[in-house]
Amino acid sequence: MTFPALVLHHAKVRGARPAMREKDLGIWQTITWAELAAQVQELAHGLAALGLRAGQHVAIVGENRPRLYLAMMAAQCVGAIPVPLYQDAVAQEMLYVLQDAEISLAVVEDQEQVDKLLEVSDRYPGLARIVYDDPRGLRNYKDARLMAFTRVLELGREHAAAHPAHVDQAIAAIDPQDAAAMFYTSGTTGKPKGVVLSHHALIDRGLAIQEFEGLTDREDVLAYLPPAWIGQNMFSYTQFLVTGFTVNHPESPDTVAIDMRDVGPTYYFAPPRVLEGLLTHVMIRMEDAGAIKRKMFHACMKLARRVGVRILDQDPSVGAWDRLKYAVGNLLVYGPLRNALGMSRVRVAYTAGEAIGPDLFIFYRSIGINLKQLYGSTETSVFVCVQANGQVRSDTVGPPVKGVEIRVADNGEIQVKSPGLFKGYYRNPAATAESYTEDGWYHTGDAGYLDTDGQLKIIDRAKDVGKLADGSLFAPKYIENKLKFFQYIKEAVAFGAGRPEVCAFINIDLEAVGNWAERRGLPYAGYTDLAGKPQVSELIRECVEQVNADLAADPRLAASQVSRFLILHKELDPDDDELTRTRKVRRAFIAQKYQVLVDAMFAGKSSQFIETEVKFEDGRSGAISADLQIIPAKTYPENTRKAA
Repeated sequence: MTFPALVLHHAKVRGARPAMREKDLGIWQTITWAELAAQVQELAHGLAALGLRAGQHVAIVGENRPRLYLAMMAAQCVGAIPVPLYQDAVAQEMLYVLQDAEISLAVVEDQEQVDKLLEVSDRYPGLARIVYDDPRGLRNYKDARLMAFTRVLELGREHAAAHPAHVDQAIAAIDPQDAAAMFYTSGTTGKPKGVVLSHHALIDRGLAIQEFEGLTDREDVLAYLPPAWIGQNMFSYTQFLVTGFTVNHPESPDTVAIDMRDVGPTYYFAPPRVLEGLLTHVMIRMEDAGAIKRKMFHACMKLARRVGVRILDQDPSVGAWDRLKYAVGNLLVYGPLRNALGMSRVRVAYTAGEAIGPDLFIFYRSIGINLKQLYGSTETSVFVCVQANGQVRSDTVGPPVKGVEIRVADNGEIQVKSPGLFKGYYRNPAATAESYTEDGWYHTGDAGYLDTDGQLKIIDRAKDVGKLADGSLFAPKYIENKLKFFQYIKEAVAFGAGRPEVCAFINIDLEAVGNWAERRGLPYAGYTDLAGKPQVSELIRECVEQVNADLAADPRLAASQVSRFLILHKELDPDDDELTRTRKVRRAFIAQKYQVLVDAMFAGKSSQFIETEVKFEDGRSGAISADLQIIPAKTYPENTRKAA
């Protein structure tokens, strides 16, 4: 029940099996379990030689790379605690974590990450050592704190010769209840907090899902999301070490789509934003296809929406004629589409991180991909609820996983007890105490309820669910997800709590709308120019009005139809603090930053000028200004579509 013990176990039981693969210069390189265990022990000795001791924190920064994963395992072998950082975080964000976690040693991927740490090192002198994997660009760096990964391995061999029992003794001293890793929250409402998770908590949840899904060491997983996100870390690290399957590391973020088709993962995980992006690419390709292909695609998708999910769930009520037509569609459309997405071999696919729009969820299941929703958080070691095969619905996240108890408080908040709960927030006992009820239940902060069949329904974040001025329910995330189903809409932010109506900000998808504009001969000079085109406003208005028509058919949300919207002059960006590093909308911050736009929409204005400061990737700042058009959208009487 500790990670170092699992590494040794797999080396003994399945030593010749592939543990990791990495694509380098177009060729997949394999590391077996025996090789992995040997390198982890060597690296653990090297870290010990650098002075790393039990209880200390080690920063891990970079894309998914085998050596960074080995560094996490090696740190755990000596009782230290890895702290993954988001590789796309700016230096200032990293400084906060370095200071809060009291980091003295960091293992990073390349020159980019080295530069960030050196940039803030004068403000945090406690960082004594930076170990780097990729030496490109670092030849002329003279900072004494820098050390190549290969040099640490050399030190490890020397240390092992002098102290052969050191690492084995350190592993034997680890207790399952000791801290195994620390992950920082996304910080949607304030400064990120360090969530301390034990070996037992993480491994227990990994074992629960292994049993639930029947996972074996023959699974293939693609590690392509940020390792600092607990979701990716659970799938490609914790479950990898629990079950002993193979984790595949793509060559770069730009080659993920190609690498996914190479690997053909059997066990797949993606947040809604990734699934939205994949669907956008599909729809762009279909718009560029010939008339016959487009007609065939839309006809097959109409059939899939009607019977595809029922066939996937093995519903016996689907007739033979529909099954035959679906089989033909599978040969002509669904199968090739799954192959193009790299999902031909997917046996189990999960989505989590935020609520997924029902239309998007049904699309993937209708083409034969066993996509399921799970519910959890960093503090719960991810797995609280998971949908079971044959009982998958778009409006629930499934029943509690083995070992989990759920109750719904009087105010509608979901509260949890689980073996996977965190040890606490690092150096923040007040926040830790606030996260639990007086009788020991964890506050999730989510609003929802248990259905009659025991499945959990999530409405929204408890703090975000509100009411319109007339008392009608207002669930902004639900509205935003329906808007983002359209390939032309990348992000949406809905406002309406305490207001007489709902208004929204829209971010267009530059690739999808750009492709749409090019096919119509509509020139543009960039995002701001394209977003301001009246033709684009009309395109988005049609999408908004389709969402309004859907909302009109839901008596609970009919009053939440979008009355007015505007297309923002810039993309919402984590570097501008508008999104978290996991791409979650920081709604309160956006409302404050763009207060003049919010007020203009609710005041019924037709336009509003704004100038916004932005941060560029190289650290410079600039400003973008525009006169934004506020567009009215048609709303519908309640139940109009049902009556029709």
